[in-house]
Amino acid sequence: MKELADGLTLYHGSYCQVKRPLLEKCSKRKDFGKGFYLTTSREQAISFLKTAIIKAEIGGIINVGQEYGVLSTFEVHLKHKLSSYIFQEADADWLHCIAAHRKKDSFAEIEKEMQQYDVIAGKIADDATNRTLVAYVSGVFGRMGSEAADAFCIGQLLPERLKDQYCFKTVKALDCLSFVKGEKIWLKKM
Repeated sequence: MKELADGLTLYHGSYCQVKRPLLEKCSKRKDFGKGFYLTTSREQAISFLKTAIIKAEIGGIINVGQEYGVLSTFEVHLKHKLSSYIFQEADADWLHCIAAHRKKDSFAEIEKEMQQYDVIAGKIADDATNRTLVAYVSGVFGRMGSEAADAFCIGQLLPERLKDQYCFKTVKALDCLSFVKGEKIWLKKM
Protein backbone atom coordinates (compact mmCIF):
# COMPACT_ATOMS: atom_id res chain seq x y z
CA MET A 1 0.00 0.00 0.00
CA LYS A 2 1.27 3.40 -0.95
CA GLU A 3 1.05 6.03 1.73
CA LEU A 4 -1.02 9.11 1.02
CA ALA A 5 1.53 11.64 -0.24
CA ASP A 6 1.81 14.73 -2.42
CA GLY A 7 1.90 13.83 -6.08
CA LEU A 8 0.32 10.39 -5.69
CA THR A 9 -1.66 9.59 -8.86
CA LEU A 10 -5.06 7.96 -8.36
CA TYR A 11 -7.71 6.76 -10.81
CA HIS A 12 -11.50 6.56 -10.72
CA GLY A 13 -13.58 4.60 -13.24
CA SER A 14 -17.17 5.65 -13.86
CA TYR A 15 -19.92 6.05 -16.46
CA CYS A 16 -18.94 9.75 -16.71
CA GLN A 17 -16.01 12.05 -16.14
CA VAL A 18 -15.68 13.17 -12.53
CA LYS A 19 -13.86 16.48 -12.18
CA ARG A 20 -15.18 17.47 -8.79
CA PRO A 21 -16.41 14.59 -6.63
CA LEU A 22 -19.31 15.29 -4.27
CA LEU A 23 -19.93 13.24 -1.14
CA GLU A 24 -23.70 13.60 -1.63
CA LYS A 25 -23.40 11.45 -4.75
CA CYS A 26 -21.38 8.71 -3.04
CA SER A 27 -23.05 5.47 -2.01
CA LYS A 28 -23.28 4.19 1.55
CA ARG A 29 -22.33 0.71 2.62
CA LYS A 30 -19.17 0.42 0.52
CA ASP A 31 -15.98 -1.27 1.81
CA PHE A 32 -14.78 1.72 3.86
CA GLY A 33 -18.09 3.53 4.10
CA LYS A 34 -19.46 6.48 2.22
CA GLY A 35 -16.80 8.28 0.21
CA PHE A 36 -15.14 8.80 -3.14
CA TYR A 37 -13.12 5.70 -4.12
CA LEU A 38 -9.92 5.71 -6.16
CA THR A 39 -7.01 3.34 -6.82
CA THR A 40 -3.35 3.55 -7.84
CA SER A 41 -4.10 0.86 -10.44
CA ARG A 42 -5.21 2.25 -13.79
CA GLU A 43 -6.23 -1.30 -14.81
CA GLN A 44 -8.37 -1.74 -11.68
CA ALA A 45 -10.20 1.54 -12.34
CA ILE A 46 -10.81 0.56 -15.97
CA SER A 47 -12.11 -2.86 -14.91
CA PHE A 48 -14.73 -1.09 -12.78
CA LEU A 49 -16.20 0.76 -15.77
CA LYS A 50 -18.64 -2.00 -16.78
CA THR A 51 -20.00 -2.25 -13.23
CA ALA A 52 -20.41 1.54 -12.98
CA ILE A 53 -22.26 1.66 -16.30
CA ILE A 54 -24.62 -1.19 -15.35
CA LYS A 55 -25.42 0.48 -12.00
CA ALA A 56 -26.03 3.84 -13.73
CA GLU A 57 -28.32 2.17 -16.30
CA ILE A 58 -30.30 0.36 -13.59
CA GLY A 59 -30.57 3.59 -11.62
CA GLY A 60 -31.85 5.46 -14.67
CA ILE A 61 -28.90 7.85 -14.58
CA ILE A 62 -27.85 7.04 -18.14
CA ASN A 63 -29.54 5.46 -21.14
CA VAL A 64 -29.20 1.74 -21.61
CA GLY A 65 -26.51 0.83 -24.12
CA GLN A 66 -23.79 3.35 -23.30
CA GLU A 67 -20.67 1.80 -24.82
CA TYR A 68 -18.00 3.74 -22.97
CA GLY A 69 -16.89 4.74 -19.50
CA VAL A 70 -14.54 7.45 -18.34
CA LEU A 71 -11.27 7.05 -16.47
CA SER A 72 -10.73 10.17 -14.35
CA THR A 73 -7.16 10.80 -13.18
CA PHE A 74 -6.34 12.75 -10.01
CA GLU A 75 -3.23 13.84 -8.14
CA VAL A 76 -3.07 14.19 -4.38
CA HIS A 77 -1.97 17.61 -3.11
CA LEU A 78 -2.04 17.66 0.67
CA LYS A 79 -3.37 21.17 1.26
CA HIS A 80 -4.67 20.09 4.67
CA LYS A 81 -3.49 17.71 7.35
CA LEU A 82 -5.61 14.63 6.82
CA SER A 83 -6.24 11.85 9.29
CA SER A 84 -5.85 8.58 7.46
CA TYR A 85 -5.98 4.88 8.24
CA ILE A 86 -4.09 2.60 5.88
CA PHE A 87 -4.58 -1.16 6.03
CA GLN A 88 -1.25 -2.57 4.84
CA GLU A 89 -2.58 -6.12 4.55
CA ALA A 90 -5.83 -7.89 3.83
CA ASP A 91 -6.02 -9.30 7.35
CA ALA A 92 -8.76 -9.81 9.96
CA ASP A 93 -8.81 -6.10 10.90
CA TRP A 94 -9.30 -5.14 7.23
CA LEU A 95 -12.01 -7.80 6.82
CA HIS A 96 -13.88 -6.62 9.93
CA CYS A 97 -13.74 -3.01 8.70
CA ILE A 98 -15.25 -4.01 5.35
CA ALA A 99 -17.91 -6.13 7.06
CA ALA A 100 -18.72 -3.24 9.43
CA HIS A 101 -19.37 -0.91 6.51
CA ARG A 102 -21.21 -3.42 4.32
CA LYS A 103 -23.52 -4.87 6.97
CA LYS A 104 -25.01 -2.43 9.44
CA ASP A 105 -24.35 -3.21 13.13
CA SER A 106 -22.04 -6.15 12.35
CA PHE A 107 -18.96 -4.49 13.90
CA ALA A 108 -20.52 -1.24 15.15
CA GLU A 109 -17.49 -0.23 17.22
CA ILE A 110 -15.20 -0.48 14.18
CA GLU A 111 -17.59 1.50 11.98
CA LYS A 112 -17.77 4.21 14.67
CA GLU A 113 -13.97 4.29 15.07
CA MET A 114 -13.43 4.68 11.32
CA GLN A 115 -15.67 7.78 11.23
CA GLN A 116 -12.78 9.85 12.59
CA TYR A 117 -10.68 9.44 9.43
CA ASP A 118 -10.64 11.65 6.34
CA VAL A 119 -9.18 8.84 4.21
CA ILE A 120 -9.19 5.07 4.62
CA ALA A 121 -7.12 2.87 2.32
CA GLY A 122 -6.52 -0.83 1.90
CA LYS A 123 -6.97 -3.72 -0.46
CA ILE A 124 -9.99 -3.63 -2.76
CA ALA A 125 -12.62 -6.29 -2.83
CA ASP A 126 -13.38 -6.37 -6.56
CA ASP A 127 -16.08 -8.19 -8.52
CA ALA A 128 -14.10 -11.44 -8.34
CA THR A 129 -13.94 -11.30 -4.53
CA ASN A 130 -17.35 -9.77 -3.84
CA ARG A 131 -19.12 -13.15 -3.68
CA THR A 132 -16.68 -14.30 -0.99
CA LEU A 133 -17.32 -11.18 1.10
CA VAL A 134 -21.09 -11.53 0.70
CA ALA A 135 -20.81 -15.14 1.91
CA TYR A 136 -18.70 -14.01 4.88
CA VAL A 137 -21.15 -11.31 6.05
CA SER A 138 -24.02 -13.78 5.53
CA GLY A 139 -22.37 -16.27 7.89
CA VAL A 140 -21.73 -18.96 5.27
CA PHE A 141 -18.17 -19.53 6.61
CA GLY A 142 -19.28 -19.51 10.26
CA ARG A 143 -19.86 -16.72 12.74
CA MET A 144 -18.59 -13.44 11.33
CA GLY A 145 -15.56 -12.37 13.34
CA SER A 146 -14.64 -15.87 14.45
CA GLU A 147 -11.05 -16.90 13.85
CA ALA A 148 -12.11 -19.81 11.62
CA ALA A 149 -14.49 -17.73 9.46
CA ASP A 150 -11.91 -14.92 9.16
CA ALA A 151 -9.09 -17.27 8.16
CA PHE A 152 -11.23 -19.14 5.62
CA CYS A 153 -12.54 -15.94 4.02
CA ILE A 154 -9.11 -14.30 3.77
CA GLY A 155 -7.66 -17.51 2.31
CA GLN A 156 -10.37 -17.51 -0.39
CA LEU A 157 -9.68 -13.87 -1.29
CA LEU A 158 -6.05 -14.49 -2.28
CA PRO A 159 -5.04 -11.16 -0.68
CA GLU A 160 -1.67 -11.03 -2.44
CA ARG A 161 -3.53 -10.52 -5.74
CA LEU A 162 -5.81 -7.73 -4.56
CA LYS A 163 -5.27 -4.13 -5.73
CA ASP A 164 -5.63 -1.07 -3.53
CA GLN A 165 -8.40 1.44 -2.91
CA TYR A 166 -8.47 4.86 -1.27
CA CYS A 167 -11.73 6.19 0.16
CA PHE A 168 -11.85 9.98 0.53
CA LYS A 169 -14.56 10.42 3.16
CA THR A 170 -14.66 14.15 3.92
CA VAL A 171 -14.89 17.44 2.06
CA LYS A 172 -11.44 18.29 3.46
CA ALA A 173 -10.03 15.11 1.92
CA LEU A 174 -11.71 15.75 -1.45
CA ASP A 175 -10.17 19.23 -1.46
CA CYS A 176 -6.75 17.52 -1.60
CA LEU A 177 -7.58 15.87 -4.95
CA SER A 178 -6.68 17.73 -8.14
CA PHE A 179 -8.34 16.59 -11.36
CA VAL A 180 -5.74 15.90 -14.07
CA LYS A 181 -7.75 14.48 -16.99
CA GLY A 182 -10.62 12.32 -18.13
CA GLU A 183 -10.20 9.60 -20.73
CA LYS A 184 -13.06 7.95 -22.60
CA ILE A 185 -12.64 4.15 -22.61
CA TRP A 186 -14.71 2.18 -25.13
CA LEU A 187 -16.06 -1.08 -23.74
CA LYS A 188 -15.58 -2.92 -27.05
CA LYS A 189 -11.82 -2.59 -26.62
CA MET A 190 -11.86 -4.03 -23.09
